Amino acid sequence: MPNFTHVKTSPSKELTICGDLHGKLDDLFLIFYKNGLPSGSNSYIFNGDFVDRGKHSIEILMILFVSFLVYPNDLHLNRGNHEDFMMNLRYGFTKEILHKYKMHGKKILQTLEDVYTWLPIGTIIDNEILVIHGGISESTDLNLLHRIERNKMKSVLMPPIPLVEDHDTDLKTNKVGATLISRELKTNGSLSEQLTKHEWEQVIDILWSDPRDKRGCYPNTSRGGGCYFGPDITSKVLNKYQLKMLIRSHECKPEGYEICHDGKVVTVFSASNYYEEGSNRGAYIKLCCDMTPRFFQYQVTRTTCSRPLYQRVNVIESSAIRILKERMISRKTDLIHAFQLQDCSKSGKLSMGQWAFSMENILGLNLPWRSLSSHLVTTDNNGNINYMSSFQDIHIQKPVKEAQSTLIETLYRYRTDLQIIFNVIDSDHSGLISMEEFRAMWKLFNSHYSIHIDDFQIDELAERMDLNKDGSIDFNEFLKAFYVVHKLDKLNKSDGNPP
Repeated sequence: MPNFTHVKTSPSKELTICGDLHGKLDDLFLIFYKNGLPSGSNSYIFNGDFVDRGKHSIEILMILFVSFLVYPNDLHLNRGNHEDFMMNLRYGFTKEILHKYKMHGKKILQTLEDVYTWLPIGTIIDNEILVIHGGISESTDLNLLHRIERNKMKSVLMPPIPLVEDHDTDLKTNKVGATLISRELKTNGSLSEQLTKHEWEQVIDILWSDPRDKRGCYPNTSRGGGCYFGPDITSKVLNKYQLKMLIRSHECKPEGYEICHDGKVVTVFSASNYYEEGSNRGAYIKLCCDMTPRFFQYQVTRTTCSRPLYQRVNVIESSAIRILKERMISRKTDLIHAFQLQDCSKSGKLSMGQWAFSMENILGLNLPWRSLSSHLVTTDNNGNINYMSSFQDIHIQKPVKEAQSTLIETLYRYRTDLQIIFNVIDSDHSGLISMEEFRAMWKLFNSHYSIHIDDFQIDELAERMDLNKDGSIDFNEFLKAFYVVHKLDKLNKSDGNPP
């Protein structure tokens, strides 16, 4: 991953930006409940400070890391000032890990120490919006920050060791006021394995700085690191790099967000009840291609936490399994073909290894398929998998009974792409396209993906989708027609339980 992740929005694909979570798992659950899980059509940026202070930091990290592994192009993680092993020693995460994982806690902490250093330090949206955890300074150099070897930044509390060092001093105090252990105890290898002082200060500024109304750039005395930057500094840096807005986190706000510097700086903070119950709301931001931020507020209460924690975790797990099954059904034809190639005896069964190989090869997802198998398929007494059971409790609802399964699967698999194409064709943004536009849309889609579908099928589908025969199709309703039906949903409804 680069130091700054560059992402783009589109007319049909919004981007959600979340601020500090600080170990508050209920806030993350509430965000996912209100806004949906991360997916190929639901992108997220989490802007640092996932850990410390709250009681469930490791659970938040696990959810975010797994989501990133499944959707590496749609979930983005920025480093915050608390993604730092020395900050964790002071603010609770180290204690949490050692308490929850008594046998492997130290190994987990060592691994996370390395993981932190490889997290990107920012995100740039459509080359117009800079998303970083803290802020900027008058000397912020985005070109330099793009080039630095960020993995050398082990801790913001460990400044580079000067070439000339007083060896009589074992303890040193750095820019952020922390007492540091000397080079002999804390560094491994040569001085080339650390950032230069200038590079280190650049990273400190973007992780620790805060905006203020006063013009200029001056020391951040309350934090001891980074700076306070005024509206003139914001304008100078944004103009220099042809940016329009800075979105940052790092500060708790009563309403969960705050806008300052003439609308050029937005703060978003996603941990509600940060200081105490009722102290503040949490918020997240949604952005579309027009770059106008929309704010969504929430607050964790006893009502939102009425279920025990394990039940709320189960809801998230169940939703993730649903998404995975939908990915499977969108490639049903390809999966069946792969299964049958492995099934030389035509028994309808595969070994666990054969099934896992086919799933990974077709879906392109490097997941623990053996562990997930109990949620996806049935096995016999010998441990062999009935591979058609992969689809027994899920299917795509066909709007046209006569339509070929391959056509329906193709439409479902690329439904996000179809919507993008539709928005391009629908020049007046009426939400409707004519029959001719529908055919043109399919031809464009067909040529892009080199998928051959006979014209008569497209004509028949278009005519049948035009339910009121007015010569136009509501495309949003068309997309909804190709939804996935889960057997569990039907069972829940028949029992009178809400889905």
